[in-house]
Amino acid sequence: MNRPELLAPAGSLEKAKIAFMYGADAVYAGTAKLSLRSRAELNDDSLEETIKYAHSIGKKVYVALNIYASDLDYEEIENQINILKKVKADAIIASDPGVILKIKELAPEIDIHISTQANTVSLHAAKFWQQFGAKRVIISRELSKERIEYIMKNKPDDLEVEMFIHGAICYAYSGRCYLSKYLAGRDANCGDCAQPCRWQYKVTAEEVNTPGSIINVDYDEKGTYLFSSKDMCLIRQIPVLCEMGVDSFKIEGRLKTDYYLATVVRAYRNAIDDYYKLKEEGRESEFNADKYLVELEKVKTRGLSEFYFSDSNNQDIHDYDGKSENLEYEYGARVIEKLEGDIYAVEIKNKLSVGDRLEILRPDTIEEAAFNIEELYDIKNGKAIDTINPGIKGQQVKLKIPFELIPGTVIRRKR
Repeated sequence: MNRPELLAPAGSLEKAKIAFMYGADAVYAGTAKLSLRSRAELNDDSLEETIKYAHSIGKKVYVALNIYASDLDYEEIENQINILKKVKADAIIASDPGVILKIKELAPEIDIHISTQANTVSLHAAKFWQQFGAKRVIISRELSKERIEYIMKNKPDDLEVEMFIHGAICYAYSGRCYLSKYLAGRDANCGDCAQPCRWQYKVTAEEVNTPGSIINVDYDEKGTYLFSSKDMCLIRQIPVLCEMGVDSFKIEGRLKTDYYLATVVRAYRNAIDDYYKLKEEGRESEFNADKYLVELEKVKTRGLSEFYFSDSNNQDIHDYDGKSENLEYEYGARVIEKLEGDIYAVEIKNKLSVGDRLEILRPDTIEEAAFNIEELYDIKNGKAIDTINPGIKGQQVKLKIPFELIPGTVIRRKR
């Protein structure tokens, strides 16, 4: 049985590099207009650079063209497909049959991955997409363990299956939502979602035959976040998913920070590798997800849930107060280069002060590597300073770090 691919989001070239550094086998990306992420940072040139970089280190890049297109979109779609053919994208993620037909016409050599937006919830649908030209289907997040297992046991051997294992869950079914279009004039299915499912609502009900009988449906005086879901987290299910033979484990979050990406990719990379190491030693029953879960809880979430994976009737999926959890840690800095001795140039992401507790996110392990800031120096004149606040983007400082680190290493700060 092949090990699963770990697939991470890449909203920019720098994020792709961080994802690869922390253990991703592949990334998925897309240009802004056609990939359901209108605020993504990649343009055609940086996408090409991302693909070239990935291929130079033996990694892959899948590119999303997963909008539901109108006829007016097809000139740009054809242009984009031709670009992806030229730069040798490893696959195109699509959901609209018209777009898929156009890919087959213009770039038949590029693999087609069926987006989760296509709502693939059955073996029959998976087989249809394969006959329609798909190399891989990204199954719906709403599927239970039993339904996924049935698909895996009965699917054609040459059809790959990808599934989400971590990240934000859209309130709408497989992300096909028109709430944003209705309330804010921003179409989620064209990449411009205003995320109204995260808004606070005050809901009332009125009996039809009793005018004026207003009943509040609020949970408290602040209202309720009745559409907002917790984040998906299947870290405890890594053994089950590996044994099922799922081909690719997907992390959501092309618009997330470098810190989020490094933390989540590192946790799942180490969990997967540790499970297979234990299995080789005949000790797979000793796999314990707790230490990986602790790491995942060090980034902001709306709470964590296994959604419907273990229980198709699970009710523990809603984030009723709208507050992010786990605010004890934040993105501290990113290593730029080693200067001399134990002095590094780092790009600061939040306020740093002498005495602060910092933790190193080493790519090859989740074992703790922490230290307190003893010395900070101005990057320009080398003078010692006590505190520095981020000013301009990319601002750097000299920092004494008692570990050997490589450029790109992410450092978090304990508040």
